[in-house]
Amino acid sequence: MDVEGWAEIRRLHQVEQRPNRAIPRQLEISRNTVRRTLNREVAPEYQREPWGSIVDAVELQVRELLQQFPEMPATVIAERIGWSRFYAVVWRRVREPRPT
Repeated sequence: MDVEGWAEIRRLHQVEQRPNRAIPRQLEISRNTVRRTLNREVAPEYQREPWGSIVDAVELQVRELLQQFPEMPATVIAERIGWSRFYAVVWRRVREPRPT
């Protein structure tokens, strides 16, 4: 159930005083969905799993190189780990706080 659907069900019930059985017929949804929505006090939130990054696969190698050579440029790191993809992704990861 998205936020717009949640708001529409609550509006029909509270503002237009529609009975619980009329709402699912009008919106063509399940009565259980209407019941769950009316029992819920807050709107549902969209939650997405974090995607991660393609650099995550070589993160350990990058960190090891930075431990040994804290001033090593990202271009050299990318070359040493055999990075053949978009360079800026490695650059952003290396630019994060370096070990001292």
